[in-house]
Amino acid sequence: MIDQASKIWVKTNMFSGQEIKIISHWFRIHFVENNGMAFGLELGGSIGKTLLSIFRIVASGFMLYLLYGIIKKNGGWGLIICIVLITAGAIGNILDCAFYGLFFSESPEYSREVATLFPAEGGYAGFLHGKVVDMLHFPIFHNYLPEWIPYWGGKYFVFFSPIFNLADAFISIGVFSILFFQNEFFKESPTHIFPLGKSSSPIEATSTDS
Repeated sequence: MIDQASKIWVKTNMFSGQEIKIISHWFRIHFVENNGMAFGLELGGSIGKTLLSIFRIVASGFMLYLLYGIIKKNGGWGLIICIVLITAGAIGNILDCAFYGLFFSESPEYSREVATLFPAEGGYAGFLHGKVVDMLHFPIFHNYLPEWIPYWGGKYFVFFSPIFNLADAFISIGVFSILFFQNEFFKESPTHIFPLGKSSSPIEATSTDS
């Protein structure tokens, strides 16, 4: 809900490319849209866009199934929260792709035109072909690099340059938390936590059969 509220506010109050400085020069709200994956990455063409949207839906369905299995098998609140973050983030971006093209007018690049919700002339794209709204920008460092640095010396460098949204942040936090705390989350065998088998381990399955 927070992800969608932020996207709808940005879409209906800012024009494409508009930027609002929040904290000095390193935290900005910068409105852009993309046709593809997280952090502005893209999978080209109409077919690529459709395939990506379908993949997102299938992946989200799998994550919900996984979440159900983890809760049923008492996988632990830490792992449950991580899976919830990943699933919520994926669904947040799916809503953009599925419905924003139907519900919003276009936000043309290089113009000062602000989009409207439910325009009389209809939306800017069909089902599954909407653009994902991004707005969070953290250019913590932006300057020319020293000449002595090989290859990149003298070039203008921005860290962190990608522009993303809260859904992307949720997915990233969930994935990195699982990687960082994997030893804590997976103390027991994976088949005990994930809904991929009836027994908790191959050894238990063998002893039960015997």
